[in-house]
Amino acid sequence: MKGRRRIRIRETFGTEEFIFAYSKALSETAETETRAKAGAPQEGSFGRVCLAYYASPAFRNLDCSTKKWRRSHLDAISAEHGNKPTKQLAPKHVEKLRLEKAGKPAAANKRLKALKAVFRWASKVGLVSQDPTVGVEKLVYQTQGHATWSMEDVAAYRAKHPVGSQARLAMELMFYTACRREDAVRLGPQHIKNGRVRFVHAKNEVKNPSVVDIPHDKELAKLIEATNTGAFTFLITKYGRSFTAAGFGNRFKAWCREAGLPHLSAHGLRKTRAVQLAEAGCTAHEIMAVTGHRSLSEIQRYT
Repeated sequence: MKGRRRIRIRETFGTEEFIFAYSKALSETAETETRAKAGAPQEGSFGRVCLAYYASPAFRNLDCSTKKWRRSHLDAISAEHGNKPTKQLAPKHVEKLRLEKAGKPAAANKRLKALKAVFRWASKVGLVSQDPTVGVEKLVYQTQGHATWSMEDVAAYRAKHPVGSQARLAMELMFYTACRREDAVRLGPQHIKNGRVRFVHAKNEVKNPSVVDIPHDKELAKLIEATNTGAFTFLITKYGRSFTAAGFGNRFKAWCREAGLPHLSAHGLRKTRAVQLAEAGCTAHEIMAVTGHRSLSEIQRYT
């Protein structure tokens, strides 16, 4: 990529291992560029602790998506408070940082989660003498979660987006495989062999990988065959490139609005598939084999 150093990727092109290594290389070069532009914060400052954390195995071994949101929150705090000494940081200051996002409680709790992670690590390695996040609790709020698609919703979406369109294939991929949006953008021909779809969920793929191995539905096979797809991802943008997870999420919301379903999102299809399987008489363990969940209580909540 222009302006970036070359990184040799030794995995076989088109395999899941290649895609993972490529994503990791992109993430790490972006981190290096950000550090270079920001300059070196003072010793003992919050910014210096964050930079040390980014370079640590504890951070580098996280999933790419986790690293992205965690770093986003920490960098936002560093932009304003990066040169402040960590020894003066107290729980009341952490509370204030959390409350800055109180209008969006989910974001506030993610910010707190990022702070807890960095200070837990810094305490362990001796960069700070005390953890100012101890005792600071998450905001409690009520949420309805992602709305579950009804089969009438699925029919309305299909009526709007014909077979052969990226919009239609996107929905059907998630509908038949119960995958998340970050999985949908990575699925490609390499994940289909011997009549089965096999992939590793992007969520927790480094620390606690969840492998899904399910029959390749004949209807899904026909839809893929009827659609213009990429070399190693089925879903591609109008420029012929693979989607990012965030970019795909925004595009899918737009496709839902076009179908008159503005209240629905990609994640709701996972719930729909779980409910379908439950109504078909599948056991909780059988449903977990499709969705990749590890907790019976989570499946029970979904269905």
